[in-house]
Amino acid sequence: MDTQNIANNTTRELFLESFIAEAFREGCPFAVWKKPGQPLVEMIMDKDPQAYSRPNLDLDELPGGFMIHPFQSSEVHEQVYVKASRYERFMLGEVSPAAEEEWNSNEPILEGSATIVRNKIASLPEAPNSTPSNKANFLSTVANAIDRIQSGGFYKVVPARLKKRQLPPDFDLARVFLELCEAYPSAFVNCFYSETSGCWIGASPETLIRTKGDLFYTMALAGTQKAQGDNPLKNAAWTQKEIEEQALVSRYIVNCFKKIRLREYQELGPKTSVAGGLLHLKSEFLVDMKATNFPQLGSVMLELLHPTSAVCGMPKEDALTFLKEEEGFDRSYFSGFIGPVNLNGETSLFVNLRCAKLENNQALLYAGAGITEDSVPEKEWEETELKCDIIGKFIQTTKPH
Repeated sequence: MDTQNIANNTTRELFLESFIAEAFREGCPFAVWKKPGQPLVEMIMDKDPQAYSRPNLDLDELPGGFMIHPFQSSEVHEQVYVKASRYERFMLGEVSPAAEEEWNSNEPILEGSATIVRNKIASLPEAPNSTPSNKANFLSTVANAIDRIQSGGFYKVVPARLKKRQLPPDFDLARVFLELCEAYPSAFVNCFYSETSGCWIGASPETLIRTKGDLFYTMALAGTQKAQGDNPLKNAAWTQKEIEEQALVSRYIVNCFKKIRLREYQELGPKTSVAGGLLHLKSEFLVDMKATNFPQLGSVMLELLHPTSAVCGMPKEDALTFLKEEEGFDRSYFSGFIGPVNLNGETSLFVNLRCAKLENNQALLYAGAGITEDSVPEKEWEETELKCDIIGKFIQTTKPH
């Protein structure tokens, strides 16, 4: 990396840190994100957070902003909408000196930003019902799930676990965000905060819905293995368990289309995809909303899809009942959905996966595993370890729990 690019990266980190610090200092909800495969970092701050504290899911009626939706809505965890009262953006990678000089002159840096951000994260209260998952209990949950599947209770269920790590004294939120952008270019890298949701950072591999112009898009992502070798896509070998797990998610999407009598859609895959050092099986679904005369498809499918079988199970209600009985902690906004709405002509909502909640100088890491009748409990635990490490390895720890 040359000297100019180092300077660019340092400037971006300072600008991002200053933006986050200003939002914390002013008590404003904010969101920062980078979409998959794009070099653009976007940032919004909501100067009037009360105006859309409880929005509905009619996406077309919302002003430009960022959606934060929990796994399950409740009095404790409600949907949050961060309006784009202030919108900023910058490009990653190398920028010309002239463009850098112009950008620097227009964007003052808030003094003491790093301290403001660290103090705010340290002051965020620890959430109740957030006890780290015990390995023996998780293995027991997986074994119970397999028994329930074999007895016909449901086809698939996705139990999750919680892991805590202490944040180091010099934890740098802006730097971690930019490191995630560099490490996971195909992920939805994000950081957001509101008083209701708390502060989160993550790198999600899974699009829930995307609408742009007349095109609707969603995906079925399931099955996990570690990327191996110089060409992991060629080295991938999927077991029957993983193939069936992904097929269940695809069928779930097709069944949602059937419920609304939508027959004209394009299905691509399944194919192997790389996300954060892990491999997954992915199928993609596209719909021309103009040709099908379905302009509201984004809002309709959002209601039908969430929570998907990739984060909950099938049938949905039976799987939810099992998770409430077995998990032993509060998922909060993990495996909910997040993303920009009606910004630059596009809405992109992602499942909140590979994420951490930051509070009380701790990182709460979340991960789930898709259980079918062919699952092996110990392997499912190992899968959740790999998923937690996607974010956890960027948080230098002194006291792992």
